[in-house]
Formats: sequence, structure tokens, C-alpha cells
Amino acid sequence: MTALQTWVINLDRAPERLARISAQLQALQLPYTRLAAVDARALTPAQRAALDEPAFHRKHGMTPVPGELGCYLSHIEVMRAFLASEAQFALVLEDDVLLQNSLPAVLQGLMQHPTRWDVVKLSAVHRGTPQPYLQVAPGHQLAVMLSRCTGSSAYLMNRRAAQAYLRERDGLLPMQLPYDHVFDQGWRFGLKFRLVTPTPCGHDEHIASTITAPAGGSRKFHWTRRLPTYAYRIGNELKRLAYGLRETRLERHTTQSSAG
Repeated sequence: MTALQTWVINLDRAPERLARISAQLQALQLPYTRLAAVDARALTPAQRAALDEPAFHRKHGMTPVPGELGCYLSHIEVMRAFLASEAQFALVLEDDVLLQNSLPAVLQGLMQHPTRWDVVKLSAVHRGTPQPYLQVAPGHQLAVMLSRCTGSSAYLMNRRAAQAYLRERDGLLPMQLPYDHVFDQGWRFGLKFRLVTPTPCGHDEHIASTITAPAGGSRKFHWTRRLPTYAYRIGNELKRLAYGLRETRLERHTTQSSAG
């Protein structure tokens, strides 16, 4: 898989997490490049300026924590490294991901159908109401999502996606939401955002998250301050549904035409 480069996002202060995912990747014969994660404990003024805090309050209804910004910027750095490389596809892994044996076959299947996706989630927190349209490996289907499906511990993207995410106007910066709440907005970025179902990756429950809120009090605003958040989420999910229905129709038509 010379067209593929794998990146593992890992904090310098978390060598045990790197050792855990390194062992998994070695067992699957998937070479990787480590990307030093942006450490929330040592954010620079420029990195802190990448957060649009008023927009985050309005859209997410709570106070951001430094770890969310560090995670967000780490994924941005992976995209920059990807575009600076010669790879056609990037497998992006957070270091708390759990890899299943079917992952290499799923990756091979996806790369054999490069026109059918731009970004593919390989792990998921919510189900996402998947609409399958193409088998990419035994027991695994490529699907469009009709509902929210968060998580960003494992995904595959092409160069077109990285370029869209990094564009100066209407790209991922500045940060206005947690990373996994925004990078899946295919309608916004003009991308074919997809999911493999069932997912070939999951979350390792034995590893504690490094994105933690300060002790004491709640990050979430009182419901009266969250009215703009509710309005945003309703609008966002309606856009997701419309996008999903349109993409499902197009993909199933393409599959039927190919079969005919």
C-alpha cells in the first residue's frame, strides 16, 4: 500500500499509548509515522488564537477546554504533513484507537474505489443511520450517514479532502466546535464523507482520555444560554439529512449503473 501513509497522533508525554498502538499496527503490518500532538499544557499564543471562543459557546453550548484545541490542531498538522508528502491517501489514527484484524482489507477495498469517497470514518461513537451502497471488504460496507456520528479516532482521507479542510476561506480554522463535530460536514466542505459499517476500528476503553475538563463545576451552559446551540444543531442535522439522502441516491445509482 505505497499510496497510503499512516499517521499516529501521540503526545510526547504519552509513550505508553504509543507503544500500545504501535504493537497493533505492527501486528497488522501497517507502517506508520508518529505525529507529535499539540500539547494543551503548552499552547502558544498563536495556537490559542486559533479558537473562536464566542462561536464555540454559541454552537456547542459550553466552555471549551484546552485539550479540545490541542486535539483539533493536531489533526490540522496531520493534514499539512500529508499534503507535504507524496502519499495519495492518509490513514489518521489517534493513539487510543483499537484496531481490528479486518482493517487492512478494508483499506485495500477503499483504495480500489477512490472515486466513491473523500473521507471515510473507520470508527464511530454514534451509529449514524448508515445507508450502505458498496462492499469494500467481506462483511464491511461503505455507507452514507443520515444522522450524527461523532468520533475521530480513525479515518481515511484523500488529498482533495485535506486541501478543502485547510483552505483559507471556510476551512476548519478557526476552531468553532470540537474536531469530530465539524470535520464530517461534507455539505460544507464539498466532500464525499462516508462511513464503513461495521467499523473496523473502535475505542480502547482501557485508555483514559487526555481531553479533560477542569475539576469542579459544569462546562455546559444553563439551558437558557443554550438556545442558540439548539437552533444551530437542528439546522445542522437538517443539512446532514438532506446531504445524506442526496448522496445515498447518487451512490446507489452509480452502483446500479456499474453493475449494469
